[in-house]
Amino acid sequence: MAKVISIVNQKGGVGKTTTTINLAAYLTYFGKKVLVVDFDSQGNASSGLGVNYRDLDSGMYEVLIPGPITIKHVIVSTSLENLHLAPATPDLAGASVDLVSVDEREFQLLNNLKAIQDYYDFILIDCPPSLGLLTINALTASDDILIPVQSEYYALEGLGQLVSTIGLIQDNLNSKLNILGAVLTMYDKRNRLSEEVFNELYRYFPNRIFRTVIPRTVRLAEAPSHGKTILEYDPSSTGAKAYERLAREILDSYN
Repeated sequence: MAKVISIVNQKGGVGKTTTTINLAAYLTYFGKKVLVVDFDSQGNASSGLGVNYRDLDSGMYEVLIPGPITIKHVIVSTSLENLHLAPATPDLAGASVDLVSVDEREFQLLNNLKAIQDYYDFILIDCPPSLGLLTINALTASDDILIPVQSEYYALEGLGQLVSTIGLIQDNLNSKLNILGAVLTMYDKRNRLSEEVFNELYRYFPNRIFRTVIPRTVRLAEAPSHGKTILEYDPSSTGAKAYERLAREILDSYN
């Protein structure tokens, strides 16, 4: 049965989508079958994997709203053989409102994933930059949480709120939810502030910070505009090597 990991941080621009698609790519590189669930109405994970929402008849919005469409109906292949995608369209922005009157609205994603968990080794959920109903659905459906944190001072703001929200989910909706760890992204070793942020993270996640840090590189920024992961775009780059190491660390954590 697949391990379900939410990549979550309510702050935008911290590398959630970059981490989701490139971690997924390297998990397939190590022989795993992976599904990426694009849970952000901006659809960046979908476009980063080469899928244009304009070409789709349905996406995660239709999956969440009660009706005949389940997640099985929206999953598409990507250019990597063992990497599949459940794409997002802009309609997903309205899901939080449309789910208000739905019974057990926090469990809509979980109920869908149950039907496909045996097909994959990992399911990675790219969460939106908020702690609203979509993120609550993701956390309720997940085994673990991976938290990308940008190596800038302001990125630390709100981590306390995130940890509090995780606690509420654990107490009320998903007692098995585990914090897999935090990963420092957009790291610049020339910047002393990056080291200070790294040290500050220990206040929130003692013994739960991955050794791998993701550097700030042009190649990582360029790859999504070509609809490719860094594994496909430039596998010899420093960003590619970093995500390869992160994938190894995560696999080791499950062994």
